[in-house]
Amino acid sequence: MTSITLSELTEQVQQTIRLGFCSPVWIRAEISELRENPGGHCYLELIEKDSESDALLAKAKANCWASTYRMLKPYFESSTGQNLRAGLKVLVSVTVDFHSVYGFSLNIRDIDPTFTIGELAARRLQIIKQLEADGIADMNKLLTLPKLIQRLAIISSATAAGYGDFCDQLKNDPSHFAFYTRLFPAIMQGDQSEASIIGALDKIYEHIGLFDAVIIIRGGGATTDLACFDSYDLAANCAQFPLPILAGIGHQRDVSILDMVAHRSLKTPTAVAEYLLSNLNDAENELNNIFSDIRYMLKNKIDSEIHFMDQAKMRIKQTLRSWVVEKTYGLSRQKNKLQSTVRMILVRQNNRLLMLEKNIETHSPVFLLRHGYTITTLNGKRITSTQQVREGDKIRTFVHDGDFESRVE
Repeated sequence: MTSITLSELTEQVQQTIRLGFCSPVWIRAEISELRENPGGHCYLELIEKDSESDALLAKAKANCWASTYRMLKPYFESSTGQNLRAGLKVLVSVTVDFHSVYGFSLNIRDIDPTFTIGELAARRLQIIKQLEADGIADMNKLLTLPKLIQRLAIISSATAAGYGDFCDQLKNDPSHFAFYTRLFPAIMQGDQSEASIIGALDKIYEHIGLFDAVIIIRGGGATTDLACFDSYDLAANCAQFPLPILAGIGHQRDVSILDMVAHRSLKTPTAVAEYLLSNLNDAENELNNIFSDIRYMLKNKIDSEIHFMDQAKMRIKQTLRSWVVEKTYGLSRQKNKLQSTVRMILVRQNNRLLMLEKNIETHSPVFLLRHGYTITTLNGKRITSTQQVREGDKIRTFVHDGDFESRVE
């Protein structure tokens, strides 16, 4: 039985690989790990997964030496708008190498950004379709935005220029509207940004009753730093958040998936501040118009009531005047009637008195005496019968001009 040493075996493998792969090969793979060292070299791990089961089909170490990496990295990022990072699918040109000590490895010589752009676009479209299939893509847009948006939960880096511009815009606006702002700090770029922003949303949810809306802002920067805003998990959290989300991510590229699911997307943090100020200005104008309408309606109502009261006052005066005239006329008639009645009563009573006086006069002794009649008395009592006197009685007889005494015989 013949045998060879390990080094002889590795040398044969090395020779075979060199003969079989004498020129660079273009391969499709996903970056699972990426590490840059201080010298400028980049070390990667490339993998391939089954498209259906996601099972690992292949894995290989790769490197990109500093002389090449310094050119490929900016070329790729400026072309795709993405950082060269783990999770990206790439099409790279590699030379195949096998070292007797370090084993199998790939040496990256070139990269095709158009492949990654296509993969990113496909992945982005897949995420959008998944959000729509889950029925959550438009959930945040369907929330009612308050008339007055003044209590703001802000997700941003505390030191970001965009956050400072946003606060300065609200604070220094001539309208001097009052805003309550609270910052929920988050990492806004890099691999940790997605989890950091979702964590900030969770903290806001614990105090949800304190706020009218959530503001997610990030100042301008390299488009390669914004990959997290195309994440399904972040988009799903924002789409389903129970407060309206206003996004001002500060980029000029195509809108991100976060922009698509937010209640409203604006280009920059300053644009978000201007929108909030415009919203309050519109609300103020609406209130002023309502106040003017109310004042106009009240003035018309008061003028109408005053006119009505003036007319009522005039009618009352006319009624009182007519009543006074009527009552005066009635009292005058009553007075005349009373005077006439009293006058008639007086006349009747006077006539009655005259008749009584005449009757008394015609029946008085003086009247009788004056007409030839006499009155005879016995001891001061009038004699009306012969039976009242006896012979020898002294009687007195009265005539109209005197009296005399006589004796009965």
